[in-house]
Amino acid sequence: MGPWGSRGGPAPAPYDLQDELFDEAFVRRLEALALLARRIHAGRERAERRSRRTGTGVEFADHREYLPGDDLRHVDWNVWQRHGRLLLRTYEQHEDLSVHVVVDTSRSMSCGTPSRLDVARRLGAALSYIALSALDRLAIYAFDRGLVRHLAPGRGRGRIFAVLDAFRRMRAGGETDLQSSLRAFVAQRPRPGLVLLLSDLYDAEGLERGLDVLRHARFEPVVIHLIDPADERPALRGEVRLVDVEDGSGIDVTVTPALLERYERALRRWRERVRTTCLERQVRCHELAVTTPWDEAVVELLRRGVLGD
Repeated sequence: MGPWGSRGGPAPAPYDLQDELFDEAFVRRLEALALLARRIHAGRERAERRSRRTGTGVEFADHREYLPGDDLRHVDWNVWQRHGRLLLRTYEQHEDLSVHVVVDTSRSMSCGTPSRLDVARRLGAALSYIALSALDRLAIYAFDRGLVRHLAPGRGRGRIFAVLDAFRRMRAGGETDLQSSLRAFVAQRPRPGLVLLLSDLYDAEGLERGLDVLRHARFEPVVIHLIDPADERPALRGEVRLVDVEDGSGIDVTVTPALLERYERALRRWRERVRTTCLERQVRCHELAVTTPWDEAVVELLRRGVLGD
């Protein structure tokens, strides 16, 4: 289910790709943001994950008890001589991170000025470039009722023009079905890692099941909730017909100050439910107003650790 529009007012137009979406100034700004990301995450693991494995590695981590079948070459014989215990040395090894950028392209994303989809595409492109600059593996997807992969997994900053082309091809259309789309994502057996979900989250079925699909498949979801401040106080008065922009269903209502207050309370409760859903599942959730300039929004997300631990 999407936001409502009123009959007689401007209807959401089909998404029109703008040439200036990824202009030269945008591309130049990407490198500055990548440099800023490295400074923000200096002294800690930027977009890397560490895993403890038995055997040679980058850095000694800990001991664990020897189990039958373990490689005797990794036994700490000094400990055995001193204490008579068979312990294995374990090490922390760096693993490159897989980043999956998943963008909501349902019809509700065409609403607003700027549209939610324009904001999602700029943010997605910038975060993708930063991930590639950190030598991470990147893949790009879009969803409404189903899932489309726009860029296969790969790494290297040289892929930036393929990244921009992937986001350019995205169009808003269709209803939102987050759960089915994420099931299709998991069914492709992508490499586990971060899933950056950029969406207005207008899904009648809610967010819970979609997040559970990712978590049960051992992905780390990060929700970037795109919010339009104009939704908080719609400019509606009197007799209007409200039409859902996604499924076309409508309802006739009389808009009064009391009804607007009820709407505002319901909107606050819904947003709080989104935050609570993520908190209960230990999923990071970042609310972001679409009116925030895209580069300022990226800086804020980086400072919140959206691509880090």
